[in-house]
Amino acid sequence: MSAPTVGRLKLTPLPMFVLLSGSLLSMIDSSVVNVAVPDIARQMGAQLTDVQWTVSGYLLAIAATLPACAFLGRRFGNLRVYTVSLAAFTLTSLLCALAPTVPTLIGFRVLQGIAAAPLVPISMNLLFGRTGVGQNDFPISAGLVLFLGPALGPSIGGFLVTTWGWPSIFLVNLPIGVLALAGVGALPKRGYGGGADLSARFDAVGLVLLCTGLSGTVYGASEAPTHGWFSTHSGGYWIGGLILLLVYVVWAVRRREPALELGLLRQGRASLALLLCVLAAVSMFGVLFLLPVLVQNIQHHGALASGLVLLPQGIVMGLSTKVGRDVGPAKLRRVLVLGCVAIAMTGALLAFVTVHTPLWLLALIMAGRGLGVGLVIQPLLTGMLGGLPERELAHGSTLFNVGQRLGGSLGVSLLATLFTIRLTHLVPTEGLAAPLSAFHDTVWAAAAVAALGIVVAFFVRPAVPSPATGPAQTDLVPADPVPGGAEPAPAGEGT
Repeated sequence: MSAPTVGRLKLTPLPMFVLLSGSLLSMIDSSVVNVAVPDIARQMGAQLTDVQWTVSGYLLAIAATLPACAFLGRRFGNLRVYTVSLAAFTLTSLLCALAPTVPTLIGFRVLQGIAAAPLVPISMNLLFGRTGVGQNDFPISAGLVLFLGPALGPSIGGFLVTTWGWPSIFLVNLPIGVLALAGVGALPKRGYGGGADLSARFDAVGLVLLCTGLSGTVYGASEAPTHGWFSTHSGGYWIGGLILLLVYVVWAVRRREPALELGLLRQGRASLALLLCVLAAVSMFGVLFLLPVLVQNIQHHGALASGLVLLPQGIVMGLSTKVGRDVGPAKLRRVLVLGCVAIAMTGALLAFVTVHTPLWLLALIMAGRGLGVGLVIQPLLTGMLGGLPERELAHGSTLFNVGQRLGGSLGVSLLATLFTIRLTHLVPTEGLAAPLSAFHDTVWAAAAVAALGIVVAFFVRPAVPSPATGPAQTDLVPADPVPGGAEPAPAGEGT
């Protein structure tokens, strides 16, 4: 198979490695430290609650920095921002491995999260931009990276910590980061760099509202399952965060160039795509919480076994991008419904597992779930970003990542809260069987989220091709499109 082409350029293995390695590393590091927390606490003589901030600090730093990615990409150029972020991520990985104390490690993890935030949305800008790949050229390797990252973290972390100790989970980033940075110099700047837009305005107020609101919401939601949704530890944070996000919406509609353009959500294709992607994110990240509970806490296997059970989900998700990439307009709704049905059915199957269910069967169920998530996200992602003009692409990719992070964070927290509530109520009556019953109740809730996705998917249909878009266009619109027809091509588009 020939490499995907755009114009006169070929997306060969070198640029693919450069553009995807940073994204993969940043996503792996979102979960890889989880399995190392007990070892770090033991070796440094610290409390688990303190060491847990090595995980929370990284995720909060990403949430706080993510809204700035659209402006950074436009103002300084996508490739320049990606290169600086990758270099900073590689350097902070080394600093984390050498950290002598827990407070120092937490500080370096926060810096690593700031460096990691632009890697995924900026790589999307480069992949989907004028010189990137289109709807029909989205490479399978890119899908593997986008979907495999979250599932790889526990597997890699368990193996590295067991074999070489906790510093190895950071040191493993160095050779990949250095090789990717070396490859950046070989990229044709005209092809992959994109120019800096000196006219891009810096919306300081909007960025403060977005960054504070997003990080507050994510932090409050993460603390809610442990302390309660309306406790002093969490309630004020997520409520205040949501208020700030609503204030930003009011601010953005009144400003000519807001930090993150929300006008895309007025388009039926983008709002429906984002909604379905959020529902899929709840399912995908929710299972990252639920399966370790089953495998480790209920079946009493190790962290490595838990990671290996999750691995097939990520692999199948990535491979399913080949199917999602080739979906034509006539089959789009059918594929989306099929994907949501697969997610719902595999969720229902998890409600029948027992303490003695073999790991291979759990892995098989997760593979089916991965197929469903891939069939949903892949067509929607390319449909949402693939047809955007260059000037809107940075906002589209950032909006997609913000929605996915909010959906994943809130979804996991709600499922964790439900599990805790059910466990508390079932312990007096079911004793040792209570954790498994609570798990069953929680996965039924996750299946219900996927069932909601089935309903939403029925309202999605491809836009009627117009002379401006051509027959290959597969942008998404609601079943009842907004009067007015296709949007005009943006003025000023050119080389």
